[in-house]
Amino acid sequence: MSRHYDCSDPLERTRGIADAASCLRRGEVVVLPTDTVYGIAADAFTPSAVQKLLDTKRRGREMPPPVLVGSVRAATALIEDLGPYGQDLIDEFWPGALTIICRANPSLSWNLGETKGTVAVRMPLHDLALELLKETGPLAVSSANLSGAPAARTAAEAETMLGEGVSVYLDGGPAGDGRASSIVDLTGSLPKLMRRGAIREDKIRAVCGVLLRDEELGDDEDEDAQWAEAYKDDGYGAAEAVGLEKSAGSGAKEGSAEIPAEPWWEKEDRD
Repeated sequence: MSRHYDCSDPLERTRGIADAASCLRRGEVVVLPTDTVYGIAADAFTPSAVQKLLDTKRRGREMPPPVLVGSVRAATALIEDLGPYGQDLIDEFWPGALTIICRANPSLSWNLGETKGTVAVRMPLHDLALELLKETGPLAVSSANLSGAPAARTAAEAETMLGEGVSVYLDGGPAGDGRASSIVDLTGSLPKLMRRGAIREDKIRAVCGVLLRDEELGDDEDEDAQWAEAYKDDGYGAAEAVGLEKSAGSGAKEGSAEIPAEPWWEKEDRD
């Protein structure tokens, strides 16, 4: 039977975080609030737990979950290379509603699904989520809803959809304003906006200096639409470069369309 904790009460919060952390270490899944919407979480390094997360959401392995971290240091351990733009984006927007897609550290022993060697990482701006993450380490976290359904903004909404498949519900009150995180792909030579979200495009562009747009740029209206068509057989889709290159060495000019490899990450996962 699922256990519920009202985290507005300090004692319940302490008990809830301890119970949730214990469940996650045992390969179970829990629901927690974030600064965007409620998420369903599993230990990122336990393949059976990640599969349980996907099964609970009724989602396939072709749409793997992003990873939430409790610190920048934890994120950099998961990533092979931030490239020339990643650190600046982290410095400006983390913790917060920006997800970055990077090449995953090849030495990691994990299985999030059909990732094609990449990982989507975010550090949320939510004290309860960060407290749990610092207890557990990186968590695979997807929005706490059935695939195709609206994202849950409360623990009660999440429970209505996910039910007893979740061991612990941490109730931190309404989560954010329901807007998804913005997503930037850093796997190519230039940053590419994959989803419009809580952080405006112009603010991201101001940090990067140049920003490509995915040809099928998503927004946060459809929770489970794919972020991009992964590795098209006929090459990569068109994108628009916006602004000026960050450094003269990159060789890009305003309006150029240098296209990085398109990742597998779903466009509309809220976390």
